[in-house]
Amino acid sequence: MLRGEILATLCCPEDRSPLSLASESLITEINTIIRRGRLRNRAGQIIGHRIDGGLTRADGDMMYPIIEGIPVLVRDEAIPLAQLGHKVDGE
Repeated sequence: MLRGEILATLCCPEDRSPLSLASESLITEINTIIRRGRLRNRAGQIIGHRIDGGLTRADGDMMYPIIEGIPVLVRDEAIPLAQLGHKVDGE
């Protein structure tokens, strides 16, 4: 998906913390919730399209989606992971 050298240059646009690739199991869980129409982005909008992957923040509370191979590093498009009922520890 993302080459290592590209991933190493990416950081959270809000707090500048490092980002890491989300696990396949997290992406599967998120896409399941998206299909049910129950996942919202940080702006509060329901996410209506599946994601290809994600980049999790170092603190594990936000994930930026990857859509069609492109990381969407926009603050309001981030997915608060607390909606999943658990925190993600630095994938």
